[in-house]
Amino acid sequence: MQTFNIVLLIWNLVTCLLMGTDKNRAKKGLWRISEARLLGVALLGGALGVFLGMNIFHHKTKHSKFRIGVPLLLFINGIMFYGLWTVFH
Repeated sequence: MQTFNIVLLIWNLVTCLLMGTDKNRAKKGLWRISEARLLGVALLGGALGVFLGMNIFHHKTKHSKFRIGVPLLLFINGIMFYGLWTVFH
């Protein structure tokens, strides 16, 4: 289970950095990471990273899709990980 925690930590670090990368690209007027992709990585266990990225980089905080959706996905991730923990612990 420790390996799972390390992978989860790395994945959330990656998702947080994706938010920073998208914010940086937005400032420079470059190609962007799609909102669907950002929400998708949040759904796949990276909601904490996306949530932290939103707050650290002040990115997508005015979009209701993210303001409401990411905390909801964080809750769903919590239920998902709790379920995995109960099955494998």
